[in-house]
Amino acid sequence: MLKDEQIALLKDISASIAFDDRRAAVDELVMEGYLVKDGDLYELTAKGEMEVESHAALQGSRSL
Repeated sequence: MLKDEQIALLKDISASIAFDDRRAAVDELVMEGYLVKDGDLYELTAKGEMEVESHAALQGSRSL
């Protein structure tokens, strides 16, 4: 399971927010299969999307 910081990073990339200061964390997510690099852009893989959705579901169940 990913840490909250990693989920936040996936969400930022999904929303196309700059992340230059977190390059090492991005590279780690690429190596783990959560992101792919397409030219200068990063995109969530199916694995990354599932993690973001799973995290959102967990956050929703905690607020009940």
